[in-house]
Amino acid sequence: MREPGFWHGPASLNSHLLQPLGALYGAVAAQRLRRKGLNAGIPVLCVGNYNVGGAGKTPTVLALAKLMRELGETPVVLSRGYGGELRGPVRVDPERHAAADVGDEPLMLAGYLPVVVSRKRADGVPLARSQGATVILMDDGFQNPSIVKDASLIVIDGERGLGNGKVFPAGPLRAPLRPQLARTDALIIVGGGTAAEPVAAEIAAQGKPALRAHLKPDNAQVAAFRGKRVLAFAGIGDPARFFNTLRASGIDVVRQQAFADHHPYSQSEIEGLITEARRDGLALVTTEKDLARLRRGDGLSEWAKQIVPFGVTLEFEDPARLRKFVADRLFKARERKEP
Repeated sequence: MREPGFWHGPASLNSHLLQPLGALYGAVAAQRLRRKGLNAGIPVLCVGNYNVGGAGKTPTVLALAKLMRELGETPVVLSRGYGGELRGPVRVDPERHAAADVGDEPLMLAGYLPVVVSRKRADGVPLARSQGATVILMDDGFQNPSIVKDASLIVIDGERGLGNGKVFPAGPLRAPLRPQLARTDALIIVGGGTAAEPVAAEIAAQGKPALRAHLKPDNAQVAAFRGKRVLAFAGIGDPARFFNTLRASGIDVVRQQAFADHHPYSQSEIEGLITEARRDGLALVTTEKDLARLRRGDGLSEWAKQIVPFGVTLEFEDPARLRKFVADRLFKARERKEP
């Protein structure tokens, strides 16, 4: 899905006309947030968004997984598997599954740590625990009440913020902002800009941490692209952020091609990009998540092996504060769950 331009622009007729639908959608979403969920028996930390679209949630999951391992935990990711056909519960196997089976984000994450996909998230808890999980790390699902969360960390883009602040389909919000703020335990602001400042102020006023972070490219990859001209493509929530990250890293992006989020690339589309890159002497680069969509169970498709993924990691300005927050939440969760 491509985000409508009016979601992130000034007030428009489209947004105004869709507000009644947004009010209905928001009322249902707010009511759903109040439902009681399953106690997983082990700590559950959720990484979510207030709004649809990209904000840096996947790098946040990876950063938290790394931190938990440093704390001696065994995290297992639990995902709905958006875009995949398998209902699960199933553990994602990069050697056997494709993005069409389990979704692109779970497939990418499975290259780093165990991932369980389950269309009904609560049904995936026993499988996650059977994989030795001491902590369940929910990838998305903040608005889904089916599992009790011990901490909800919300990721917001520092430059785009919440757009026009209206509820879907009049705007990008998944539910009215007020009840979402009340259920937020920590805010993670990714990137520069001031668009997230009002939300950060609200969270800070509640005595909750608003943590700042930025995406850091891999130094070796940046060096490998030095002196090369690039054709970049991406089908993620915010392709422009990927293109801007490349340029900010000193990479000469000659041409860029944006696709809808989770776009299922066809062989002819990729071959067209390869032909264009060859013709103009350009290196072809995309995101790790996009490349996951080009994988099959037996590896990367032959026709896609010339594409280079550009990986990034999330770095926090105050990692000690994040570490303390996570450690405290895990400790309190285990206190509550003890018989």
